[in-house]
Amino acid sequence: MRKEIRPRKPSIWFEVARRAARGLPGVAEQETADGPVFRVGRRRLAWLAADGVSLVVPIGEDEREMLVAAEPRTFAAAGHANGRPLMRVHLAYVDAGSLARLLAQACRDLALRRVKRSRASTAS
Repeated sequence: MRKEIRPRKPSIWFEVARRAARGLPGVAEQETADGPVFRVGRRRLAWLAADGVSLVVPIGEDEREMLVAAEPRTFAAAGHANGRPLMRVHLAYVDAGSLARLLAQACRDLALRRVKRSRASTAS
């Protein structure tokens, strides 16, 4: 008999991330078996971490180091994915304005990567 996989439920703090993401153009929330994910098109913008109280966001290496050093209780390095550094944002401690700016920057980075990829494919 197959075990039913239930989606991980976000904490009440996830509402802070949801409000910040709703204000960005083209961002949609999707439920997955691992929990909610914010997407821009098919690309993941941010997603709920395994602990259920943190959001994982792709970010530049320099900015990640700066934020982790400034607020280690709120921000932590979370490895790499697809060649991009990831940062874990503890939703209980993050300021809503800071999270909104962080998600907006991640959204701009995704758009910039998409433009670079399309230019590279048309140049070939």
